[in-house]
Amino acid sequence: MVTMTESESAPGQAGAVGAIAREVEEFVASGGWGQPPQLFALVPTADLLAQQPELADQLDPESTLTPVAQDSLPDDDLAEALARIAWPEAVHGCALAQEIIVLPPDAEDELPDVDEATGVSPSDVERLKQAAAGHPRRTEARLVAAVLRDGPAACVMRLRGIRTQPEDDSEPTEEIVEHPELAPNLVDALRATLLP
Repeated sequence: MVTMTESESAPGQAGAVGAIAREVEEFVASGGWGQPPQLFALVPTADLLAQQPELADQLDPESTLTPVAQDSLPDDDLAEALARIAWPEAVHGCALAQEIIVLPPDAEDELPDVDEATGVSPSDVERLKQAAAGHPRRTEARLVAAVLRDGPAACVMRLRGIRTQPEDDSEPTEEIVEHPELAPNLVDALRATLLP
């Protein structure tokens, strides 16, 4: 079990879940790129310390929630894996970190057509993934979405190797983007894992 403490005290639940999303992203980032999706349970720090007092040196007792890394997710479809998860009441929220490919909005016209009226097949999804991965203007990113059972959500995305100008010879920088609606489908899927 890997635990972290909420690194920033922020007012209200929205600030708290945002701080947790940033903390999870920083924790995952410390392991570098090329990692599989990682799931975290968000549990009350006081409950965790009551059950495991030996963690007192590792946890901040002032933090409301602590992210706890879970076992690896299955290698199959992420949406299917999340659909099979149901958290116990002791878990007050969850967070997921995953690496994705981001394309500029105007690149959508360059992707293969998918007939959404007949449903998106697994082969359609694979074709789209391959097209995005091979696109010359793709950007690799790490996306973290965090949700609370009875409150808000937060999303943080780290864009890898951004250059401000294509002809720029300087080292690319990583950019952090935060917005609660960066990944609405992922947020909805995580919320569904918290339903009774």
